[in-house]
Amino acid sequence: MLIMVTGAKGLLGQEILRRLRTLGIPCTGVGREDFDVTDPEAVYSAVNREAPDVIIHCAGYTAVDQAETEPAACCRANAMGSLYLARAALSVHAKLCLISSDYVFGGDAEGELDTDSPCNPRNVYGLSKLQAEDAVRSVMTRFFIVRTAWLFGRGPCFPRTMLQLGREKPEVRVVCDQFGSPTYAPDLADFLCNLVRTDRYGICHATNEGFCSRAEFAEEVFRCAGLPAQVIPIPSSAFPAPARRPANARLSKASLDRNGFPRLPPWQDAVKRWLMSESQTPNS
Repeated sequence: MLIMVTGAKGLLGQEILRRLRTLGIPCTGVGREDFDVTDPEAVYSAVNREAPDVIIHCAGYTAVDQAETEPAACCRANAMGSLYLARAALSVHAKLCLISSDYVFGGDAEGELDTDSPCNPRNVYGLSKLQAEDAVRSVMTRFFIVRTAWLFGRGPCFPRTMLQLGREKPEVRVVCDQFGSPTYAPDLADFLCNLVRTDRYGICHATNEGFCSRAEFAEEVFRCAGLPAQVIPIPSSAFPAPARRPANARLSKASLDRNGFPRLPPWQDAVKRWLMSESQTPNS
């Protein structure tokens, strides 16, 4: 089995490749320097050259706020890029795993969001990810769509920003009315490497166990890091951004249960492990 990972230099792509190599599974990572996902001929050529058995598609346009002023570029990369990759996967009889987002939901619904909950994206990025899902579903049957949220790991991410602010300031203002599940990239990578070796196709939600607000996430980072900084909870309205974020991004993990997969570890445990890895990284 050969697994191709797009977005190989990204936060999640790096972890997937690291995990695959640990498992001894043949893999190849590709990035922008290898081919442009918005160029169908380049995508087809690259996929047919490698002839993978599985493609894990992590690449895409991820600048959520910038997407509001660049909707065409965002949708071209995320939606059309996924369509081209799905068609290329079909040409070599490969499975495709698309990494999607909690942003496909509007964020106004109550309770946990399951895989069949109504989608109603409120920003361009979320719309582009929903379009990507629809594109894959329209041309393939052997696909996995994995929605995740609040990803963090080795690279730019929310807890890294909080850690830096907590070291510099006695108080940090953090939004308290957005709720979801933090997701540690190595934990998600471990799940994905297991998932794509099965035939449990369809949509699933994968985040670390438990829910919190952005402010509670920051508080846990400070507590585990032993920082005296205090979190000052503020409403989203006090921290305006070009793209509207979902207030409720509580993704239900019932799809993991239905498919016989163990749930990912609690997000608090993931924060501790992330901080431990940060302490072992030079210049962290």
